[in-house]
Amino acid sequence: MKTVAKYFMNGILTALPIILVFYVLVKVFDFLDGILGDTLRSYMKGGYIPGIGILATIILLTLLGWLSSQVISGQIIFLLDSALERIPLVKTLYTVIKDTFQSLLGEKKSFSTVVLVEIPATGLKSIGFVTAEDLKDLGDELSGHVAVYIPQTFQIAGFTFLVPKKEVTVLDIKAEDAMKFILSGGVASKS
Repeated sequence: MKTVAKYFMNGILTALPIILVFYVLVKVFDFLDGILGDTLRSYMKGGYIPGIGILATIILLTLLGWLSSQVISGQIIFLLDSALERIPLVKTLYTVIKDTFQSLLGEKKSFSTVVLVEIPATGLKSIGFVTAEDLKDLGDELSGHVAVYIPQTFQIAGFTFLVPKKEVTVLDIKAEDAMKFILSGGVASKS
């Protein structure tokens, strides 16, 4: 009976990650396809092919990227950007979203420097990511500090600590490996 239970558990451990990956991929595909796919579906009637919404989204985003680099259309996008950054409440939401995407996907990527931070008076250490190296705009008392984001295990949430630069140890680890290690609670280590 123990052998059957062992095989059953091995089956679960083998199948569950595969099933969950396919489930997430299908959900992401459906979401991305639905961005423009729902609109296209009504025009195409019965001739809609799954994935056309994703293709249309990619083409539209590429066109928008090209337009933003052109003189006249770039100025229109700049004016829209400036207007969104002046409207109360919208400004806060817009700048947080814009800065987050710029830090993840833009030329100046945050989360690329992996660091080790010691929690004072405990001897405990945590892995985090430097998100800002110049904090003097927040006040003179933060001169010489860096912002370190420490993600929480099994979540997307985390903490941002303002740590003196001299107390931060830069690690020679890829950001992806560090994030995988943190989010898995240390279960998924660098292989």
